[in-house]
Amino acid sequence: MQVQDIGELESCKIKLRDNPQRRKEKVLVGCGAGFGGDRSLAALKLLQRVDKLDYLVLECLAERTLADRYQIMMSGGDGFDPRIVEWMSLLLPLSVGKGVCIITNMGAVDPLGAQKAILEVANSLALDITVSVVNEIVLSKSGTPLPDKEDRIRKGGVSTYLGAAPIVQCLEKYRPQVIVTSRVADAALFLAPMVYELGWNWNDFEQLAKGSLAGHLLECGCQLTGGYFMHPGDKYRNFPIRQLLDLSLPYAEVSCDGEVCLAKAVESGGVLNCSTCSTCTEQLLYEVGDPSVYITPDIILCFGARPSGEPVPDKLLQLVPKDCGWKGWGEISYGGYECVKRAEAARFLVKSWMEEAFPGVGDRIVSYIIGFDSLKVARSNADSSSSQEITDVRLRMDGLFEKEEHAAHFALEFMALYTNGPAGGGGISTGHRKQIVLSKELVRISCIFICPLANSAKRAVADPDSKTSNLPIKFSTNFGRKCGGGSTNFSVDSDHGGPPSSAAPSGEPIPLYQAAHSRTGDKGNDLNFSIIPHFPGTSRGSRLTSPRELPSADPAAAEKRDRWMEENLRVEIYEVRGVHSLNVVVRNVLDGGVNCSRRIDRHGKTVSDLILSQEIVLP
Repeated sequence: MQVQDIGELESCKIKLRDNPQRRKEKVLVGCGAGFGGDRSLAALKLLQRVDKLDYLVLECLAERTLADRYQIMMSGGDGFDPRIVEWMSLLLPLSVGKGVCIITNMGAVDPLGAQKAILEVANSLALDITVSVVNEIVLSKSGTPLPDKEDRIRKGGVSTYLGAAPIVQCLEKYRPQVIVTSRVADAALFLAPMVYELGWNWNDFEQLAKGSLAGHLLECGCQLTGGYFMHPGDKYRNFPIRQLLDLSLPYAEVSCDGEVCLAKAVESGGVLNCSTCSTCTEQLLYEVGDPSVYITPDIILCFGARPSGEPVPDKLLQLVPKDCGWKGWGEISYGGYECVKRAEAARFLVKSWMEEAFPGVGDRIVSYIIGFDSLKVARSNADSSSSQEITDVRLRMDGLFEKEEHAAHFALEFMALYTNGPAGGGGISTGHRKQIVLSKELVRISCIFICPLANSAKRAVADPDSKTSNLPIKFSTNFGRKCGGGSTNFSVDSDHGGPPSSAAPSGEPIPLYQAAHSRTGDKGNDLNFSIIPHFPGTSRGSRLTSPRELPSADPAAAEKRDRWMEENLRVEIYEVRGVHSLNVVVRNVLDGGVNCSRRIDRHGKTVSDLILSQEIVLP
């Protein structure tokens, strides 16, 4: 393998490209993964089915997975995504053969380690490739760069959201087959090949805005093409389950003027709906907060795919891991008559035992009964008639403690329910682990340094004994449906569904399901959910009223909840007129965020359907 020395350090401050060349009139950029747990076989199918694909982006890094990789690296493990070997073993033979460049953020907190792993895979496959690295460089107090793995540990695992520019530099310098990055903004992974191939510059704000918005739509993979969308309780989203079996990942055809066509593979499952743009609108509003000021490292968007009044940020978002204690947890199931009351009794016992051992720690424990109240803010009343009808529940208790001793003891006390708790409890599981949270800071761009060329031109040497080099590769000639031009910013390919045939009724109670759909996302400790009407041509959704109060919860718990909400929560509601929708942000509601939350649903994903289940009256 050929190793290149570390090149000259550069500030992240964006510099205009010197005479950028237009290499293509159109570029096809596909999404091969939308999160770290995505399906590698789906990415292979996209490669096989879309014959003219130019780039495949594997977006596999979230705040949760970044924190996990840092903790594992601190314990002596790999700081990059361990699935990178699986992904590259599957995709490289076909991507190299078809000339498709793979861009991925699976490097996490050790992209140089990821580069080495990719090259080892290439060697085993007898592939001759170049793997480039985009990596934030941490400087010592004297201003010299620290060794990659050591710098992350010494500097506490700091990671900054980088933009598209260093990826573009890698493409210009090396023409690599793979680019592996550390923490790069999701949309920037997709924007970079557009900038490189279409000859855009960093002051072409209209094109950058459209390209970044296209990246935002693509970044969550199948969420754009029908994944996380099918719903048997909503007649406008109830398509056959078999359509999810062959769900296609999305791709975009982007022209040099910024026109974007979104598509999925021919004869694939799922839905990319052009009549109501339902899947597109859900993804459009996913985790964006204020849609008039959506900040990326490359451009500040005002939705409508245009730059905002101040198009370029002067600061970048930096994530800093911080210790937030030790979590201990336990689960136990109860079934049959009065199982809810038995779960309540078990909850009382475990908290009491913990208070006996360590007075004052009871307030650090939260608990839910799965199948009864695990998704609600306040505890429900175990004496209610509805609880008596339930015959299958599971108690979940989580404690976030300052000391490991307390977390470990919590697991022991929970296990004691087997012989000291209510009758008929079984299936106990317990555990404890250290927790970190990623605090967020804004830092000036000029203070962040990168070296996108560092160790980036290594060549894999063919292994004559490789048994995988002669495996047959079938190339599909199918190309995603031809994207037509249009007056809107985004056109979509569709083979499913249409708008509702009649409007929801006025003046009578109906479930919100009948009038709208929704998707929930999270950013740190904040919840973000949309309310999108089935009839996008109406504005009735902004005048919804509730016909009745929600069912009463435990009075004491409800009073405590209301007081806490008044002191801590802030609700922001944004009207997104272009798609006739609402985007709602609830601040400080996720119990500290996904990395340390004690809730069952740490992301708040289930909130959308809890909201849609409420009865409303349309004007």
